[in-house]
Amino acid sequence: MTDAALSSSLPGSRVGVNPWVVAAIVVVPTFMEVLDTTIAVVALRYIAGGLSATVDDGEWVITSYLAANAIILPITGWLAAHLGRRNYFLLSIAVFTLASGLCGIATSLTQLILFRVLQGLAGGGLQPSSQAVLLDAFPVEKQGMAMTLFGFAALIAPVVGPTLGGWITDSYSWRWVFFLNVPVGLLALAGCYVLLRDPDYLVAQRTELRKRPFNFDSIGLSLLVIVIVCWEVMLSKGQEWDWLGDPFWRVQTLAALFLVGLIALVIWELRHPNPVVNLRALGERNFSACCIIIFFAYAVLYAASTSLPGLLQSLFGYDALRAGLVMSPAGFFAVVAMPFVGRTLGRGADARWVMVAGLLTMAAGNYWMSQMNLDVGPGQVVWPRVVLVVGLAICFAPANVAAYLYTPLELRGAAVGLLSLLRNEGGSVGTSMAQTLQERRDQFHSLRLVESLNPLNPATNSFLDQAQHLFFQQTGDPVASHQLALQALENLRQQQASALAYFDVFWVLAVVMLVLVPVVLVMKRSVAEKGARIGAE
Repeated sequence: MTDAALSSSLPGSRVGVNPWVVAAIVVVPTFMEVLDTTIAVVALRYIAGGLSATVDDGEWVITSYLAANAIILPITGWLAAHLGRRNYFLLSIAVFTLASGLCGIATSLTQLILFRVLQGLAGGGLQPSSQAVLLDAFPVEKQGMAMTLFGFAALIAPVVGPTLGGWITDSYSWRWVFFLNVPVGLLALAGCYVLLRDPDYLVAQRTELRKRPFNFDSIGLSLLVIVIVCWEVMLSKGQEWDWLGDPFWRVQTLAALFLVGLIALVIWELRHPNPVVNLRALGERNFSACCIIIFFAYAVLYAASTSLPGLLQSLFGYDALRAGLVMSPAGFFAVVAMPFVGRTLGRGADARWVMVAGLLTMAAGNYWMSQMNLDVGPGQVVWPRVVLVVGLAICFAPANVAAYLYTPLELRGAAVGLLSLLRNEGGSVGTSMAQTLQERRDQFHSLRLVESLNPLNPATNSFLDQAQHLFFQQTGDPVASHQLALQALENLRQQQASALAYFDVFWVLAVVMLVLVPVVLVMKRSVAEKGARIGAE
């Protein structure tokens, strides 16, 4: 089918509009929303300082956004069905843009957190809506390229977010991190207003819903709020509060509420005739497998994306901008790789084996980083990062094609929301777990390294003698030179322990990617070919 013929029958846009124009417009809001999950992280200290708050309190700027975003994601299918997908998409863009402007002019931390909640609630509808439009706008055989374009936004945004945020904050002000969304949001709002319309099956679904008595699942929504808020706060504050060792029982309470709430949510929603969170899409084997793969793949991406800058800044002496420049080339190579992946899927390749290639590539990139040492230069850090991100680029489009290939149309809205939720939550889990693992392994290696630092160790004595001689030449004081030599040995021990901890994190991430490979084996054949029927075996 040619683009001209396709545009005349396109279910997600105005008649006669080229589908690629529609695709380019609808991924812009997704890019904005995903970017906002990472761009503010590097500006956190500046935000806290500018609003006269502590850095710990400033972390609620991130936590509030993620929690609000996660609450809305799984119910986007319900909202789109009742409001109309086009109306809901336009409303989400408008409120997200307005909230971004309000965040930029906030005069207190309380105001900023309130506006971030509003921004997160509106932003939750952007990813699922844009992805659903793309799935409806292209025939099955072209969905590989469509998901590739969506992948540009969902994958590149978290990669460039920290670098862009650091540059904007250093060059201008943290407020421009939020103001940046305003002109982009207005452009996206105008483009989507002109180009989009709802497909026939959604119009029929909405008409049918209007004939039924309105039955809002308030209990399901309440349980969802409890589950998500407990989850996000626990991930954000868990390490600070010592997880299950918290003497004030805050983490234990949150964990208990989360588990009880999750069990109650699943039971309630599966029995409710009109659930606000439709979990039935998880009954499809391909979709469930892809949810697991995407969740852990994004957990690994975010874990590596927070650990690597920490390594570069704390042990290599890089500033934020230089660390960002080291990480940025990976985004370029991902952009180059993704069209080839889309073309491969369009030619009838089985998405399962493309996903396996991506997972193995991600494992290789993390393992490469785990083998680094403190003598490597910037060029030797760039390439392992490139391999990691290119691996996710290879995995992303086939996972999104395979996830929806057998999902019935009536469950597609719910499925898109659930997968978007798991993708975002994977990032939250990866960030939290990487921080926890790094700190715990740092303590472990510090204790192990100190075991050999004793007067009976010839290497220790040799180092102290040489260091004391050097400091004596500088100070002329034997007591001070001895103390300085001991401090130098302690600094070296701390440096090596921290480096080993970071390398352990990358090693664990490599193992996680390898463990995911067998998940692909439970999936059904996933070929996006012409004539394939959505929801059919």
